[in-house]
Amino acid sequence: MIVRIGNGLADTYPLIRFLSDTSMASYFHLPPSARSHLLWAGGALTLGLLIAGLPIQYSGPLIVGAVVVGLSLWRPVFGLGCALLLGPTRAFLAAAGYASLLFDLGQIFFALALGSWLLRSAAERALMLPRLWLLFPLSLYVFVGLLSLLGALDWRDGFNEIIKWLEVILTLLIAFDEAQRGRLNWLLAAVLLTGLAQAGIGLWQYQLRGTGPDSFRLSEGVYRAYGSFEQPNPFGGFLGLIWPISAGLAIEGFRNLGRKKQTGDLPLSTFYLPLLLISAVILLALYASFSRGAWLGAAAAGLVMAMFFPRRLSLGLGLGMVGLAGGWVLISAGLLPASIAARFASLAEVANFSDVRGVNTNDANFAIVERLAHWQAALDMARAHPWLGVGLGNYGAAYSQYALFNWPLSLGHAHNIYLNALAETGVFGLLAYLFIWVTTIGLTIRTLRRATGWQRGLALGLLGVWAHLLAHQVVDNLHVNNIDLLIATQLGLLCALNMVGRRRTLRTYTEEMYNGRKS
Repeated sequence: MIVRIGNGLADTYPLIRFLSDTSMASYFHLPPSARSHLLWAGGALTLGLLIAGLPIQYSGPLIVGAVVVGLSLWRPVFGLGCALLLGPTRAFLAAAGYASLLFDLGQIFFALALGSWLLRSAAERALMLPRLWLLFPLSLYVFVGLLSLLGALDWRDGFNEIIKWLEVILTLLIAFDEAQRGRLNWLLAAVLLTGLAQAGIGLWQYQLRGTGPDSFRLSEGVYRAYGSFEQPNPFGGFLGLIWPISAGLAIEGFRNLGRKKQTGDLPLSTFYLPLLLISAVILLALYASFSRGAWLGAAAAGLVMAMFFPRRLSLGLGLGMVGLAGGWVLISAGLLPASIAARFASLAEVANFSDVRGVNTNDANFAIVERLAHWQAALDMARAHPWLGVGLGNYGAAYSQYALFNWPLSLGHAHNIYLNALAETGVFGLLAYLFIWVTTIGLTIRTLRRATGWQRGLALGLLGVWAHLLAHQVVDNLHVNNIDLLIATQLGLLCALNMVGRRRTLRTYTEEMYNGRKS
């Protein structure tokens, strides 16, 4: 759908008319050469004034910041890329005492990307609102979330969650629009660069730094990796949403190795080794997080990608069975490394979920029992408010009413996204949330069957991303610390891939019809 910003809409809304008639909007109507000259002239003037008026220790960072902000306003993809790269610093800056919105770099650059997108739409006098399948379940979840706030204890927490999900929708639209304009490669580069940056920080924390928080200590000089997330679990989950992308592209590149003609505009056979290296580095950092949820998600992602890698479903199911059998043999025979086996063994206690009111805690089971206590509180919330829950984002506000005696302090969420959704938004909200991912997985599988070349590799990687997300969130909640910006960008890439596949299918069908009539 295209909303025209012209005679009717611009005359009705003075702000839109003002934006469409400003010099910023008129800038986009200039020829490319004139735009370039204006940009360089403005940049040179700004840099000169900053250098002349400020000390060197301040002018350098401000110049870099001004250039980045300028690029973000010039192209939405730059702002979105910076939001992905700097969004995970939110927890780090909050721990350092900068908890205000002014220091949430992910939100700042998201706002710049959104502003650039709206300004460009005003300049073109057309706001592109595509008819995408995923917009319906996302909007439905937002609607149910709003209904759940009718009886909420804290409206502010609820509206913060509503804003977060609206940002998911807007980020999806921006990413889709940028991909449609030929910048899908830039978005992919931003995603992979973000993963590498976090992996590098995590590996430094793991063994190279030699010090760290006592609660993360594994042995002398070895600590759990946590990146800029300040916690290993969301750090491992974040990396788990990135490595399948590079792995899927690398696998498809390896399969195309030696072929003279390659599909699409990404010669994967040339880059499959660097992509494999990126996957290996990110997976190594994921391992260093020692997050059981991240390991579980990585295993689920690898299994699903192995199942859908062959084009024949029967062969893929066979590979999946082999993978499951191999994992069972490794566990049963005690062939897994002791560190991994011990972490996975504790998951059996989670599987045997029961009343933990009278359970004695110790250093070995404290984290598990704490998580189960929050699960139990979530179930009690759902029993008291079965249809619409205690209110979206209100788990923490309502926790004191349902907390177990020995667990008075809330962790902020139930550490299980499904129980959390059930507690906060009731049965309707849980069904709406599941509807989002059923639709997403169905769309991904459909795209995977249509796609070829690098596009198939990307679709395979996205399927691994959803598998990790759904498996990891059995024991955690990954909708934190601006991770939603990454998820929404990947949803936008999926919609763009699906659009390419639909066009290819329609073109093939038209050619077959034409050739049939001609013969």
